[in-house]
Amino acid sequence: MLLIEHAIAAEIEDGNKLRVDCTVVETNIHGPSDSSLLVDSVRVLVRLMDRAQEYVEAPFTNHHRRAKRRAIGILHARREEDRVPLYRDLLKVTNKTVTAAERVIAAFTSSYSPQALRHPLIFELFDSLQHYLELARRVVTQAHRRVVLGETVPSSEKLVSIFETHTDIIVKDRRDTLYGHKLCLATGASGLITDCHVEKGNPADSTLAVGMVERHMERYGHAPRQVCFDGAFASRANFDEIKRLEAGDVVFTKGKAIAVDEMAGDEATFRMLRRFRAGIEATISFLKRCVGWTRCAWRSLRSFTAYAWASVVTANLLQLARHALS
Repeated sequence: MLLIEHAIAAEIEDGNKLRVDCTVVETNIHGPSDSSLLVDSVRVLVRLMDRAQEYVEAPFTNHHRRAKRRAIGILHARREEDRVPLYRDLLKVTNKTVTAAERVIAAFTSSYSPQALRHPLIFELFDSLQHYLELARRVVTQAHRRVVLGETVPSSEKLVSIFETHTDIIVKDRRDTLYGHKLCLATGASGLITDCHVEKGNPADSTLAVGMVERHMERYGHAPRQVCFDGAFASRANFDEIKRLEAGDVVFTKGKAIAVDEMAGDEATFRMLRRFRAGIEATISFLKRCVGWTRCAWRSLRSFTAYAWASVVTANLLQLARHALS
């Protein structure tokens, strides 16, 4: 990154100290539920099929109002036995809408040649219909498995939005469930953000420690002399592997059977690095309060990553300005 290269050249940052932590940035979706996803699927397919009537003859019945009524009934039902019949009817109307969308797609393929389907206006509509039809089928399948069959659908198989399909389910400390992406962040002694990585899924922090040090080495050409993590990153295997990379002091705020003198040499250095690590919490707070890391409004995973890095660049520019004024 050019800003980090500038900071190295200006002797603001040297890469000798590293602190790492993770946070979650949410995607711009409403709280997911089976009923809301089914209604979203019906609504979008109905809208697309209505537009398609300009190009093909494929009549359909609009079940959107019925689907909304069933979703409202599910929301206000007091008992599980009251919800199941409503869910069955909502699944029924969603399946009818899916079948109607399949007929519209068949009408397109029978009415237009492959070359005609590449026309920009027709292709955009045809492609959207295929895209949301496939997502609607996934929503119906997972709702049927959970509600009718009583299965527990694994998080890795769940679709939580038909608009931001890349969204991951992130459970923090068994308390909060967030919908977005886990980001692993690294900063140096200067306060500049030296690395930011958008993780896939919800990996444990303990699986990320070594990778962040390796990424640091790729950028700076050497291992940090001092690196610190919070207790969630700690493990004997991580400690041994980071030491093998020729890092100096490797401190976890909770060592998990790793002695203080083994991590930092002495108690004073350990306390100093533990306080240094706490500074990354202020950086994360600043990113969330001031540069939009609470929720990303940009659509698609590629745009999400660009948004995260745009926020990092903004924060680093402000930090460099503070160094220039000091």
